[in-house]
Amino acid sequence: MLYKVKLKNSDDMVILDDHVFEWLTSDPYLVKLDLINNLRRHSSGCAVFQKTWKRADGSYKTETIYLHKLIAEKYLADQRTAEKKLVGAKNGNKLDCRLENLEYRSRATASRKRRTTSRTGYTGVYREGRRYRAVISANGKSMHLGMFDTPEEAALEYNRKSRELFGDEGKLNVIRRERPDGTIEEIT
Repeated sequence: MLYKVKLKNSDDMVILDDHVFEWLTSDPYLVKLDLINNLRRHSSGCAVFQKTWKRADGSYKTETIYLHKLIAEKYLADQRTAEKKLVGAKNGNKLDCRLENLEYRSRATASRKRRTTSRTGYTGVYREGRRYRAVISANGKSMHLGMFDTPEEAALEYNRKSRELFGDEGKLNVIRRERPDGTIEEIT
């Protein structure tokens, strides 16, 4: 069974496994914080608990708990290695905190999996004049993959090279095309 928990500052919901929800609502420290009722959407897109307390000396202490990290530290600690220290969402949805969706990643993998900010809408695709350049980085080196007439063609070439270099850990662009019947087809 899954639980959906509404965030305080957003209409979005966090998705949790039932036993994770039970732990979050029964752990004495988390209950004292009222963590489950005070989750907010962080500017990075993930669920976070944040509270500031005044200390006896008059200074302030801010406690920040990222939900996906808290869950991974409790349930996926055996997957953490010296190389894989960062927690990420396999499906890219940072509010999907089901155990099957969380994984420890290396910094390089996390960097490849982040969302694109490219104007073309595709990772590794840049406009040059009237054409589109596909570029990918591996081992600190940038590789030119070619010039293409459309951003979609360049994105497909990026995907091909990403699969070749990184396998399942590579970032793949999702290309949406409208079919003649009006339905949308997604290609990776």
